[in-house]
Amino acid sequence: MTYKEYQEILLPSLPHQPGVYRFLDADGTILYVGKAKNLRNRVANYFTGGKNLPYKTRVLVRTANNLEFTIVETEADALLLENTLIKRFQPRYNVMLKDDKSYSYICIRNERFPRVYITRRVIRDGSQYFGPYTSKARLKVILELIKQLFPLRTCSFNLSEENIEKGKFKVCLEYHIKNCAGPCEGMEDEESYNEKIEQIKNTLKGNFASVKRHFQELMIKHSEDLQYEKAQQIKDKLSAFEDYQGKSTVVNQNIKDVDVFSIAGDEKSAYVNYLKVVNGAIINTYTQELVKNLDSEPEDLLSFTIPQLREKFNSIAGEILVPMEIEFPTDEFKVTVPKIGDKKKLLELSEKNVKYHLLQKQKEKASQTRKQTSSERILRTLQSDLNMDVLPMHLECFDNSNFQGSYPVSSCVVFKNAKPSKKDYRHYNVKTVEGPNDFATMEEVVRRRYTRLVKENEPLPQLVIIDGGKGQLGAAAKILQEIGILEKVTLIGIAKRLEEIFFPGDPVPIYINKKSESLKLIQQARNEAHRFAITFHRDQRSRGLTKTSLTDIKGVGAKTAEKLLKHFGSVKKIQAASQEELASLAGKSAAAKVRAFFESATTTTENPDQEQNTTS
Repeated sequence: MTYKEYQEILLPSLPHQPGVYRFLDADGTILYVGKAKNLRNRVANYFTGGKNLPYKTRVLVRTANNLEFTIVETEADALLLENTLIKRFQPRYNVMLKDDKSYSYICIRNERFPRVYITRRVIRDGSQYFGPYTSKARLKVILELIKQLFPLRTCSFNLSEENIEKGKFKVCLEYHIKNCAGPCEGMEDEESYNEKIEQIKNTLKGNFASVKRHFQELMIKHSEDLQYEKAQQIKDKLSAFEDYQGKSTVVNQNIKDVDVFSIAGDEKSAYVNYLKVVNGAIINTYTQELVKNLDSEPEDLLSFTIPQLREKFNSIAGEILVPMEIEFPTDEFKVTVPKIGDKKKLLELSEKNVKYHLLQKQKEKASQTRKQTSSERILRTLQSDLNMDVLPMHLECFDNSNFQGSYPVSSCVVFKNAKPSKKDYRHYNVKTVEGPNDFATMEEVVRRRYTRLVKENEPLPQLVIIDGGKGQLGAAAKILQEIGILEKVTLIGIAKRLEEIFFPGDPVPIYINKKSESLKLIQQARNEAHRFAITFHRDQRSRGLTKTSLTDIKGVGAKTAEKLLKHFGSVKKIQAASQEELASLAGKSAAAKVRAFFESATTTTENPDQEQNTTS
């Protein structure tokens, strides 16, 4: 992200309000999360600090491809949201370790004598899920603490009344080490078991004052008994509980789990902002872009998008907050249009973010329009310099590559709207030409390229560029004439020495100003074709060189030969290796065949008349 891009695009879209900003790379991965009392002023420091900035900060700015931001009400809210997002995404420039790709939940299984366990999958089967948790280590501490307080079964048996009465199951080791009360043999009734489950639910919801009191008393008892190590262990677990209870939040704790949606748009697009709130904390923010077609009413767009976003983020919240009345053919969640209070403030926060997102996108589109205008200017200059009838929106450039006539290949690169269109690039293995004959090579690849385009009714380029002088240009013109499209395209050749531009049948070249944007575009296409051709040629040559005398040995394949060459470095060193060394890499059978081959070759070399003498 350059300073110019910052000045023209980014700066005008940033508000003078508190919030959290996120630097992203080209793939959309979050590189850094930061907080700000004033978003515009804080972000400006990254682009105006120059060499006074730390080295890592300068690298961050150079690496970043985009910047997103979320507005909040106060600086304290920015601090809390920054903390939540850092825990959630663990960006490279905030922390040293990358996070897992998915997050964990504590599941209370919907079954008789429910199990409690960690899972990454949220399945809507009536089970209850608590989370997500960004720290799996902390989650294990909490779950271990729960199991110490409330011993539960861990087996997956079907503990129906009928199965228990028939005595189908026997208690396991967990019972004998007092981690389970033995419901599988009827040693614990369902009512007392479910009471423990209710206490676990209250604990996971944050209602564990009695739990804290229990552990405080236990910690004091261990200290009085001089069992300081056990007391420290209890203190660590108590700290984990207190940290879980004091979870960072930018929402009132009483709101619990909700999904918040708001919408804004213009004539062509709409944007839906989503805030995911779990246990009072915003754990995710996302803005979905929609392209308006027939359905353009906000209610229709929201009703279409909400189920998709809930599924995408595995949301099981029982309530959604929206800015207008929307009807859903389901009772899976409650729809609320808040008018006052904390829920209204939460909806206003989402609306504020979606409006700024819309403003930012509008500025980006305006900037893109300016870039398109720049491309159009270059193409019009090229059209004028080459005296073309049409604008060269689509141009193609050819180049050949070979090594003393071996491994001949050719490339065709495509530019559209003055930009490389890499998905349309093509490379060719030359099939009909032997030896270093660039003219015949050019004839073959041009014939193959445009015969196919004509046959498949594909659009032809307005401009075809041949990397070479009059000879290669004449070969290409000959083929285009045969195909019948020479009059439909503009064909030129560019000679590397003086950057001369030749036209078919015209011995006098034209010279385009060296500083002209149109010549730079032609040179860029020529250089790209050369790069693409030489890269493909090297690949083909490397594959060809992989074939050695080893592959002539019956029973030794290309992979085995490649493995031996990679390890020993040459055929000569393989020949000098012992059979044991060969067997360790290729196996006994292949090693024996390799040794036999080289021994036979050595014997023949030492006694060249052996075969003749035997015959006589």
